[in-house]
Amino acid sequence: FNFIKHGLISITFLAMPLLSSTVFAHGYVVEPASRGYACKLNQNTQCGPIVWEPQSLEGPNNFPQAGPADGHIASAGKAQFKELDEQSPTRWIKTHLSTGIHDFTWYNTALHATKGWRYFITKQGWNQSAALTRDSFDLQPFCIVQGDGRPTTTEVTHSCPIPANRSGYHVILAVWDIADTTNSFYNTLDVDIQPTDSTTSSS
Repeated sequence: FNFIKHGLISITFLAMPLLSSTVFAHGYVVEPASRGYACKLNQNTQCGPIVWEPQSLEGPNNFPQAGPADGHIASAGKAQFKELDEQSPTRWIKTHLSTGIHDFTWYNTALHATKGWRYFITKQGWNQSAALTRDSFDLQPFCIVQGDGRPTTTEVTHSCPIPANRSGYHVILAVWDIADTTNSFYNTLDVDIQPTDSTTSSS
């Protein structure tokens, strides 16, 4: 992924003085497009300031025992990104996926030493009209990738198995656990799980 595609040209940020000091920091899921990245791409609308900072969804680590509070998981507990906590069956664009192995790609703008990455998915029958809570998710990750404390690279891809017992609209919570801070990054991915694979999206 090049810098132009991800809007990381420094002159762009110089023209936007209201951005936080973390604007060059951290990372986000670009494939499938996370909720915040889809906002940046204007695929999701009325998103608030996350359109400038999809890489800044940083919150306390140790989810699910700690981490962002219930109802604020999608925003990583950051009030400035509260729009991401809105939840309904039609609020967010969805990426069509099939069960089986899929690649998840992070684009990182700060190469933190990494404990690892974990991927959670909502339960079958979860409440699509309520804000995301720990009870929304199967709290056993369906995919774990070890980081072993090493610095990550700019682009990281993980091949993970979508559980066979999921279908329809689900939210995947992708967590990047950092080794050199006490925080993690929280990205939600809105997906529509179907029998056949597709790369198109629909609301």
